[in-house]
Amino acid sequence: MSSPFGCVLLAAGLGRRFGGNKLLFPVEGTPMVERAFSALPPALFARRCVVSGYEEILSAAWRAGYAPVFNARAEEGQSVSVRLGAAAMAGLPGAVFAVCDQPWLTRESVERLLSAARREPGCIHALAWGEERGSPVYFPAALFPALLELRGDKGGGAVIARHPHLLRLTQVTHPRELEDLDRRPEA
Repeated sequence: MSSPFGCVLLAAGLGRRFGGNKLLFPVEGTPMVERAFSALPPALFARRCVVSGYEEILSAAWRAGYAPVFNARAEEGQSVSVRLGAAAMAGLPGAVFAVCDQPWLTRESVERLLSAARREPGCIHALAWGEERGSPVYFPAALFPALLELRGDKGGGAVIARHPHLLRLTQVTHPRELEDLDRRPEA
């Protein structure tokens, strides 16, 4: 079921710890970026985009039904991608911001997050395991200006820290859903 919300997939990381563009790396036979598209399918969102500096990722985004948003300044930090994504979601009541390196994230958890956002659209909603907050995170449009002010290597966590009273946690079914793959697995 579609929501009135947007989705921003953040895919501009330089992959220094991984040793290259990790989003094309196959996990259980499927590239990580493709796994992100499965967990956050375009049909769930009113508008969606992928922010990346990699042409291969932007091409995959287009094929998957996501608008490609080019980030030419990824080396300046995560805030550039967040700002580009927030700008692309202007006019919507809120948007989910997600990273693409959580290969075990499930669509079911994303749908629960969207249900929580529908019930309380003015709050921040994050997936969590217990009290451990993770990604994706839904931000209401009222906080888009705060996202647009981010600089350096700061992401949405800086906005959450300024508005802890708005944070609501939605539980994942397994803690592995929140794991991100930052280092290449040993062969």
